[in-house]
Amino acid sequence: MEPLALVFGLCGAVWGVASDRISARWPAHEDGSVRSVDWRTPVVAIFGALALAAVPIRFGDAAERALFGAVFAALVLMMATDLDQKLLPDVLTLPVFVVGAAVLVWGGDSLVNRQPALLAVAAAIGIPLLLYAASLPFGEGAFGGGDVKFLAGIGLLVGGLRLVLAVFVGALLSGVVILALLAAKRVTLKSYIPFGPFLILGAVWAALLPAGS
Repeated sequence: MEPLALVFGLCGAVWGVASDRISARWPAHEDGSVRSVDWRTPVVAIFGALALAAVPIRFGDAAERALFGAVFAALVLMMATDLDQKLLPDVLTLPVFVVGAAVLVWGGDSLVNRQPALLAVAAAIGIPLLLYAASLPFGEGAFGGGDVKFLAGIGLLVGGLRLVLAVFVGALLSGVVILALLAAKRVTLKSYIPFGPFLILGAVWAALLPAGS
């Protein structure tokens, strides 16, 4: 592994631990409690290390490294916040949307997948709304507004086809994890499991796919 990837990975691990501690305090819990270090801490730290380490490996341009380094850092904090509070705050999701829109305006297509901007815009609007509508029969919170805004921003950033792949991978991962938790009797069919962390994993995977794929 190249030295820069090790530096990015170390920074990602440290940021993952910091994000876990931030999410335990912000947004403030209604009862004022602060969660102690638990299983979520190493999960977010490992995710941060792997996601950030992949940035200099995938992206050779300094500007793209800076951009995706910042985006992935935001995704690490989103992961921590959704795992702790089942929430993707607007202050984190909306900047990703702004960055994705700026990339389309500047370059005319998504940054990692050279396709027409119209495809990215259509996917960024249509796919989240379709998933939201499909979730309504399962009750409030099954697919929240934070998930919609997050996917819209990711769609603009990575393009329509990769957004479809991100959702597919997220759904596949969630199914595997939920089945494993059910088998281990750690959750029941009535338990609420946030979908956001799986979408985040899918989004990072989609962004890191080789150019042209």
